[in-house]
Amino acid sequence: MSIRAVRNVLLLVVVCLCFGLLTLPTARAYDLPPVNLGFTSFLDGGPPAGPGFYFQQYLQFYSTDSFKDKDGKDLAFPPGSDPELNAYISLSQFIYQSNQVVPLTFGGKWGMDVIIPIVGFDLSGTPLSENDGGLGDLLIGPYIQWDPIMGKNGPIFMHRIELQTTFPTGQYNSDKQLNPGSNTFTFNPYWAATLFITPKWTASTRFHYLWSSENDSPGGGDRTKQAGQAIHLNYATEYEVIPKMLRLGVNGYYLKQLAETEINGNRGDGTKEQVFAIGPGLLFSFSQNNHLFFNAFFEMAAENRTEGNRFNFRWTHHF
Repeated sequence: MSIRAVRNVLLLVVVCLCFGLLTLPTARAYDLPPVNLGFTSFLDGGPPAGPGFYFQQYLQFYSTDSFKDKDGKDLAFPPGSDPELNAYISLSQFIYQSNQVVPLTFGGKWGMDVIIPIVGFDLSGTPLSENDGGLGDLLIGPYIQWDPIMGKNGPIFMHRIELQTTFPTGQYNSDKQLNPGSNTFTFNPYWAATLFITPKWTASTRFHYLWSSENDSPGGGDRTKQAGQAIHLNYATEYEVIPKMLRLGVNGYYLKQLAETEINGNRGDGTKEQVFAIGPGLLFSFSQNNHLFFNAFFEMAAENRTEGNRFNFRWTHHF
């Protein structure tokens, strides 16, 4: 198969992953744990500077005054309520990308990813309550990274598989509806890929599957609660407008809960969550070892979730 044909096939795969899932059938809960919605975007399929140690610092601000029910309609709060939620999220990420090939992976090289989150909330105008800001759930993820597939004008395709797991280390109070921690283990593996449509124009996606363990202290009078399985993805495309310095593009995410939440051992009805978002973004490269991302996301089509705006800053440093 020619390089041109490979590029066309890979482009079709990325487009289908990014947009085709929007046609899945849709089904109240606010039960899913925190996941990667918009933290990653452009050139996500590989590290910017090869093997070695990386540090990434994320700062994300989320704001909403819209709380949706299972039909995507606003929840009914007491008369005179003026609901508003602001969330402040910091993620400190430590990555090691080795140069050692893992046997039987067709050239894949191992790496390790650790993320430490700190979360704060500002909630008003609702009967809901929030926990104090503090440490969120620790994430650990071993991964396999493949070297870029090269063409005559540079890279064509690069990708990675990671087995992410979060541990219930975060601050949690069952009497509060909003907490930095989720009181559950999660298994959240993903495949990330970047396709170079041209040397200056790329498309990227990160596709996750989410499984959550049972929460044995969910509050609200329930004994146990287990969120249903879900999928979520980030998608992005950008174009290099200043060589080796500035890329501008479009980015977004999509989340869809596939199974109803289980409450006290019984499947709920109308508990599935979903949300879609899109917005502009940029990537500014100070050098090959230092990069700054800015991404804005405007949510829509939410069910059993808040619907708001999300703004994300990310600094990437290669030692």
